[in-house]
Amino acid sequence: MKLSPKRLLISILLLAFLKSNAQTPSWILNGNIYEVNVRQYTPEGTFKAFEKQLPRLKQMGAQTLWFMPINPISKKDRKGSLGSYYAIADYGAINPEYGTLQDWKQLVNKAHSLGFKVIIDWVANHTGADNYWIEKHSDFYAKDSAGNLIAPFDWTDTRKLNYNNHELADSMIAVMKYWITETNIDGFRCDVAGEVPDAFWQKCIPELRKLKNIFMLAEGEKPELNKDGFNATYTWSVFNVMKDIVKGTKDANSLDSAINNYDTTFPKGSLHMYFTSNHDENSWNKADYETTPGITHAPFALLTQTMKSGVPLIYSGQEEPFLRAIRFFDKDTISFSKYQRAAFYTTLLKLKKLHPALNPAAAYKRIATDNDKNVFAYYRYVANRFVLVVLNLSNTKQVVHLKDFTAKTSFDIFKKETKTVSSFSTLTLAPWDYKVLIDNDATLKLQF
Repeated sequence: MKLSPKRLLISILLLAFLKSNAQTPSWILNGNIYEVNVRQYTPEGTFKAFEKQLPRLKQMGAQTLWFMPINPISKKDRKGSLGSYYAIADYGAINPEYGTLQDWKQLVNKAHSLGFKVIIDWVANHTGADNYWIEKHSDFYAKDSAGNLIAPFDWTDTRKLNYNNHELADSMIAVMKYWITETNIDGFRCDVAGEVPDAFWQKCIPELRKLKNIFMLAEGEKPELNKDGFNATYTWSVFNVMKDIVKGTKDANSLDSAINNYDTTFPKGSLHMYFTSNHDENSWNKADYETTPGITHAPFALLTQTMKSGVPLIYSGQEEPFLRAIRFFDKDTISFSKYQRAAFYTTLLKLKKLHPALNPAAAYKRIATDNDKNVFAYYRYVANRFVLVVLNLSNTKQVVHLKDFTAKTSFDIFKKETKTVSSFSTLTLAPWDYKVLIDNDATLKLQF
């Protein structure tokens, strides 16, 4: 089949991006991540109960399912009645509260059959306080001057691992390989990855990719992690600016330096996971119910879905939305009933999946307005395909004009109307309002 000049250019740009990061699975480029808190997702808190949610999440457009740790939790020094998901007792086993290994395999197979990808949370920095390695391989652990095992930070239910021990590194890689070969997962989200020595990741990740071209997400925000082989890192810098904008201590312009910093400091081809909440930010830092609550949520969620080099994250319950802290160490079921944000997320996830201008290979440009302190406008484009995003990041009504914006016939994906937008157009936005305009592509318009 002969490609049109437009599609040929898009293909060339995509190939160039992939060449700059050859280990990035192509499926994540226009994809997204949905974080699954199995314990709290259903009253049962099991794999089988969550499996029933797959058709709904598929319809919403979720693509990559990130499961918080699925391993057994240590009992020694346990916090709360159920303990921290991140105090691992056995890397090679399934938390019996969630089900069996067969239940997990069935869930992964079902997810794959529906087109999902599956990654699991991996805790390589520390183990639970009674992990079987402590008795069998005490030399795997960091110790103080008195020979006592160390609990990192205030995580008193865990014990720090010592990667100066090469046998530890080999053992960790071996058990990570097990989950790929035995259950066919598609990658890992690695907890506090920046606390683990770079040398370990530089050895580990190529070994894992000999089995499968997996997706690797690091909980960290430093360029070294991408150099180590991770595909994507966190964007706390941008998230913190979002919170400051809501509090009124910063304005829309402050997003520029945080976003552009990724271009100047991270390796070419790096991906960045944008978020408005996750398990930590929800449980400990009031994300999505105080930091970006109510009407302030939408413009920031939209930014996470459309930003350059971005992979957007949705946390369990955000589509409801579930607007309080979910307890971390005890059973605390998320209540699903209204799905008030589901249609909003469905539209955004569909746009992210279908539009070539939201591929990381596509260009990004901040659009100047006559009120840049309150309005953040930008343009994603490739060939003559584009997505124009205009966000009112203030609690007052804004009437603005786009500066130096060539007139384009556009389709508003939320109002479902066609209009010509140019630097002469007047855009009126209610407090925390937004507009998403795409090229007037007849085929794509039918999707909305």
